[in-house]
Amino acid sequence: MEPTTRSRTLPDREAATYIGMSESWLRQSRVTGNPDAPPFLKIGRSVRYLRSDLDIWLEHRRRRATIRGDSASS
Repeated sequence: MEPTTRSRTLPDREAATYIGMSESWLRQSRVTGNPDAPPFLKIGRSVRYLRSDLDIWLEHRRRRATIRGDSASS
């Protein structure tokens, strides 16, 4: 069975909770074009986030140390 669009996408509040950030950070990141923010979909007037995009976004932020340039994939 194919997952429905609704189960694949999350609105702001759910996306923010999913990634551990605030709704206002997501909103502001969209307005300013923050390149470090997760990608989003604009469907009519609604904004949605693909769960798979959020998983990829989180994976790219995995680190082994707090120093610059040290990521888990290195």
